[in-house]
Amino acid sequence: MPPEGNYTQPPAQPRKRRSTWASAPATYLLVGINCAVFIDMVAHGISIGSPTVGQLMAWGANNAGAVLIGGQWWRIITAMFLHVGILHLATNMWCLWNLGLLAEPLMGSFGVIAVYILTGAAGNLLSTLVNWFWPIHYEGNIFFPAGAGASGAVFGIAGALIILLKSNRLPVPRYELKRLRKSVIYFAALNLVIGFSIWGGNFVVHSGLNIDNMAHLGGFSCGLLFAMPMVPRLGSSRSDFQLRLRIAVGMVVGLLVLFGFYLAQLPR
Repeated sequence: MPPEGNYTQPPAQPRKRRSTWASAPATYLLVGINCAVFIDMVAHGISIGSPTVGQLMAWGANNAGAVLIGGQWWRIITAMFLHVGILHLATNMWCLWNLGLLAEPLMGSFGVIAVYILTGAAGNLLSTLVNWFWPIHYEGNIFFPAGAGASGAVFGIAGALIILLKSNRLPVPRYELKRLRKSVIYFAALNLVIGFSIWGGNFVVHSGLNIDNMAHLGGFSCGLLFAMPMVPRLGSSRSDFQLRLRIAVGMVVGLLVLFGFYLAQLPR
């Protein structure tokens, strides 16, 4: 028996770290769905590098004519899981993975899925509106471009992060938050500039490379709006966070329904 006052402490049990998948299931789920859709496309004979417009439309690409004339509103959602070749998929999934791993601790798994779906839909709705009023004119015919990709939703996550990373509730050093927020702002600004530069360059060199800048802009703006009533999950009470998240989802859903109703009333 050890002498009084000289007891030895039992060795501390190491804390079991959660795997990345367990800490960010929504991010991996969204990446997995996008990859699964692309693999299914390739398995059905779609080109891995450059699918045709017809193939993209058959798999659910967004198109102003199909939505507003054909009533195929489901394309607003399906288009955000569809990609134009392996390079398009890889770049979008890389961005989604990085931003999602940063966003999920702040807004929870449901929040990440909600912001992906809602901001992606906002981007596709804005793209539909702009393409309806400014379609492509070629040899006397009018064409509506096909839109596809997760980039509108990725910009939406970036917009939400810019707001949430400014919160003073986060238990993270201010200099670290400032660095993270600045990197997200740079990401969004640089990619918007690149996208609009390519769009402008098409008028000069007619490269055929099209960037859906309206989907990016619509998704980013909706992401900013989505996060405004929210508080980050880290550093906030569970009830406060859940209430603010429900308010954000309800507010954005209401605005998107009104926007969709406006589009449905446009003259044909």
